[in-house]
Amino acid sequence: MSTTTALGPDFAVPREERYFEDYPEGSVYEYGHTSVTEEEILAFARRFDPQAIHLDPEAAARGPFGGLIASGWHTSGLMMRLFADHYLPTVAGVASPGCDELRWAVPVRPGDRLRLRATTVEARRSRSKPDRGLLRTRVELRNDRDEVPLSLTAMNLMLLRNP
Repeated sequence: MSTTTALGPDFAVPREERYFEDYPEGSVYEYGHTSVTEEEILAFARRFDPQAIHLDPEAAARGPFGGLIASGWHTSGLMMRLFADHYLPTVAGVASPGCDELRWAVPVRPGDRLRLRATTVEARRSRSKPDRGLLRTRVELRNDRDEVPLSLTAMNLMLLRNP
């Protein structure tokens, strides 16, 4: 797996100094790239998702996708690595109550290069805990063909710099 820095405008402060206030609604950030190899797809499938479309190149070639594809859960892990390495703060993250609308619309194949697009769709201060806020982020993992193999809406609780 390889990563690079921001592909567009980045935050005004590094992750080590980022708090809730640094995530304005409507902001869009792109990061990448990460690549996936056949060996990684096979290793993940052997351990976590042993289905023929992820595990057996010959059977996968005869299957509905015409070749080996990464598990959706593997794809989720690739997305999470980019999200954690670039978007999430290191000092103000509290927890995530979950995500909504997880979709695997396009398969990830060996050799695909993927990038992350994160759009802050909601930044709301907590009413019950004044030291934090809730971010809702529309997350897309995009390939070099600009297809979207994975999309979801992430929820993250973050501390405020100035409660």
